[in-house]
Amino acid sequence: MNVLAPISSIMTAKLHTVNPEDSLMAVKELFDNYPIHHVPVVSYKHIEGIVSKTDFLHFLRGFKSNDMDKFIDETRLRSWKAGEIMTKGLAKVESTDPIRTALEVFLVNRFHAIPVVDNGDLVGIVTTFDIIRAIESEPIPLENYKKARAL
Repeated sequence: MNVLAPISSIMTAKLHTVNPEDSLMAVKELFDNYPIHHVPVVSYKHIEGIVSKTDFLHFLRGFKSNDMDKFIDETRLRSWKAGEIMTKGLAKVESTDPIRTALEVFLVNRFHAIPVVDNGDLVGIVTTFDIIRAIESEPIPLENYKKARAL
């Protein structure tokens, strides 16, 4: 992977987002219906925060003291808003920044997703999965393949 290539070459541009005032039921539906782990929370293309699947599951577990029925869970999901549990104060990168910038942010922080903004507008997201996918898609030199098979 060329770490000097722009982040736009590996980022996910087709995003599923919510508004800070959307209920957590909307967040749950996104997690249930799409293979995603981060939902950007936006107001007019401006990133306000992110709800990760891990944060969402921790929120749900916080209410599990015994066998609560589905009705109570849904009521809580409808009453809480995305803006109430989102992570704020996010690191951000621009689509023209080199991939190396995202790698540095991932190394220094424990983030698994970084919003990509241009002129203040959310244009994508880059995740550790995007980095892994970019590395995996590179062709393996034949001599390295032969060494790996020998092991």
